[in-house]
Amino acid sequence: MGVLSPLGIGLEANWDAISNGRSGIGPVTKFDASDLPSRIAGEVRNFNAEDWVEKKEIKKMDPFLHYTLAAGQMAVQQSGLVIDESNAERVGVLVGSGLGGLETIEKYHTILLEQGTKRISPFFIPMLIVNLAP
Repeated sequence: MGVLSPLGIGLEANWDAISNGRSGIGPVTKFDASDLPSRIAGEVRNFNAEDWVEKKEIKKMDPFLHYTLAAGQMAVQQSGLVIDESNAERVGVLVGSGLGGLETIEKYHTILLEQGTKRISPFFIPMLIVNLAP
Protein backbone atom coordinates (compact mmCIF):
# COMPACT_ATOMS: atom_id res chain seq x y z
CA MET A 1 0.00 0.00 0.00
CA GLY A 2 1.32 3.43 -0.88
CA VAL A 3 0.26 6.17 1.51
CA LEU A 4 0.92 9.90 1.54
CA SER A 5 -1.14 11.86 4.00
CA PRO A 6 -0.88 14.66 6.54
CA LEU A 7 0.31 11.97 8.96
CA GLY A 8 3.39 11.16 6.93
CA ILE A 9 4.92 9.68 3.83
CA GLY A 10 4.77 5.90 3.67
CA LEU A 11 2.78 3.24 5.44
CA GLU A 12 5.11 3.03 8.45
CA ALA A 13 5.02 6.78 9.12
CA ASN A 14 1.23 6.83 8.85
CA TRP A 15 0.77 3.78 11.06
CA ASP A 16 3.16 5.20 13.65
CA ALA A 17 1.23 8.49 13.76
CA ILE A 18 -2.11 6.70 14.05
CA SER A 19 -0.83 4.31 16.73
CA ASN A 20 0.64 7.14 18.78
CA GLY A 21 -2.31 9.52 18.42
CA ARG A 22 -0.45 12.17 16.44
CA SER A 23 -2.48 14.56 14.32
CA GLY A 24 -1.48 15.65 10.84
CA ILE A 25 -3.31 18.94 11.20
CA GLY A 26 -1.24 22.10 11.47
CA PRO A 27 -0.73 25.63 10.15
CA VAL A 28 -1.29 26.11 6.41
CA THR A 29 2.09 26.41 4.70
CA LYS A 30 1.36 25.88 1.01
CA PHE A 31 -0.28 29.27 0.45
CA ASP A 32 -1.07 32.49 2.25
CA ALA A 33 -4.09 31.77 4.43
CA SER A 34 -3.92 34.97 6.46
CA ASP A 35 -7.23 36.29 5.07
CA LEU A 36 -9.11 33.02 5.66
CA PRO A 37 -11.20 32.26 8.75
CA SER A 38 -9.20 29.05 9.30
CA ARG A 39 -5.44 28.83 8.95
CA ILE A 40 -5.03 25.14 9.75
CA ALA A 41 -5.23 22.15 7.43
CA GLY A 42 -3.98 18.66 6.77
CA GLU A 43 -1.10 19.01 4.31
CA VAL A 44 1.33 16.42 2.99
CA ARG A 45 4.59 17.75 4.41
CA ASN A 46 8.24 17.03 3.65
CA PHE A 47 7.43 15.56 0.24
CA ASN A 48 10.13 15.90 -2.39
CA ALA A 49 8.78 15.13 -5.86
CA GLU A 50 12.31 14.49 -7.15
CA ASP A 51 12.45 11.38 -4.95
CA TRP A 52 9.64 9.85 -7.02
CA VAL A 53 9.36 11.64 -10.37
CA GLU A 54 11.98 12.34 -13.01
CA LYS A 55 13.05 15.96 -12.68
CA LYS A 56 12.09 16.85 -16.27
CA GLU A 57 8.57 15.48 -15.70
CA ILE A 58 7.80 17.40 -12.50
CA LYS A 59 6.70 20.64 -14.17
CA LYS A 60 4.44 18.71 -16.55
CA MET A 61 2.22 17.46 -13.72
CA ASP A 62 0.12 18.86 -10.93
CA PRO A 63 1.41 17.90 -7.47
CA PHE A 64 -1.47 15.45 -7.00
CA LEU A 65 0.10 13.37 -9.77
CA HIS A 66 3.44 13.46 -7.96
CA TYR A 67 1.64 11.97 -4.97
CA THR A 68 -0.01 9.38 -7.23
CA LEU A 69 3.31 8.24 -8.64
CA ALA A 70 4.93 8.10 -5.21
CA ALA A 71 2.06 6.06 -3.76
CA GLY A 72 2.20 3.66 -6.71
CA GLN A 73 5.93 3.16 -6.34
CA MET A 74 5.55 2.59 -2.60
CA ALA A 75 2.86 -0.01 -3.23
CA VAL A 76 5.01 -1.90 -5.72
CA GLN A 77 8.01 -1.78 -3.36
CA GLN A 78 5.95 -3.03 -0.43
CA SER A 79 4.47 -5.85 -2.50
CA GLY A 80 7.91 -7.29 -3.21
CA LEU A 81 6.95 -7.62 -6.85
CA VAL A 82 9.96 -7.57 -9.13
CA ILE A 83 9.02 -6.07 -12.46
CA ASP A 84 11.30 -7.22 -15.24
CA GLU A 85 11.18 -8.17 -18.89
CA SER A 86 9.34 -11.42 -18.13
CA ASN A 87 6.31 -9.77 -16.52
CA ALA A 88 6.33 -6.05 -17.40
CA GLU A 89 3.56 -6.50 -19.97
CA ARG A 90 1.27 -8.09 -17.37
CA VAL A 91 1.71 -5.60 -14.53
CA GLY A 92 -0.67 -2.71 -14.01
CA VAL A 93 -1.78 -0.23 -11.40
CA LEU A 94 -5.33 0.79 -10.57
CA VAL A 95 -5.66 4.43 -9.55
CA GLY A 96 -8.84 6.19 -8.53
CA SER A 97 -9.25 9.93 -8.19
CA GLY A 98 -12.40 11.91 -7.66
CA LEU A 99 -10.83 15.29 -8.25
CA GLY A 100 -7.28 16.48 -8.45
CA GLY A 101 -5.23 19.23 -9.92
CA LEU A 102 -6.79 22.10 -8.02
CA GLU A 103 -3.43 23.81 -7.60
CA THR A 104 -2.94 23.90 -11.38
CA ILE A 105 -6.56 24.86 -12.05
CA GLU A 106 -6.29 27.80 -9.65
CA LYS A 107 -2.96 28.89 -11.16
CA TYR A 108 -4.26 28.92 -14.73
CA HIS A 109 -7.55 30.54 -13.72
CA THR A 110 -5.56 33.45 -12.32
CA ILE A 111 -3.39 33.61 -15.45
CA LEU A 112 -6.51 33.59 -17.64
CA LEU A 113 -8.09 36.47 -15.73
CA GLU A 114 -4.94 38.57 -15.50
CA GLN A 115 -3.13 37.81 -18.78
CA GLY A 116 -5.63 36.26 -21.17
CA THR A 117 -5.97 32.99 -23.05
CA LYS A 118 -2.65 33.18 -24.89
CA ARG A 119 -0.79 32.65 -21.59
CA ILE A 120 -2.50 29.32 -20.84
CA SER A 121 -0.10 26.41 -21.25
CA PRO A 122 -0.98 23.80 -23.89
CA PHE A 123 -0.12 21.29 -21.16
CA PHE A 124 -2.81 22.63 -18.81
CA ILE A 125 -5.26 19.74 -19.33
CA PRO A 126 -2.64 16.95 -19.51
CA MET A 127 -1.25 18.20 -16.19
CA LEU A 128 -4.56 17.24 -14.57
CA ILE A 129 -5.37 13.82 -16.01
CA VAL A 130 -4.60 11.10 -13.47
CA ASN A 131 -4.33 8.27 -16.00
CA LEU A 132 -1.66 10.17 -17.95
CA ALA A 133 0.82 9.66 -15.10
CA PRO A 134 3.83 7.89 -16.64
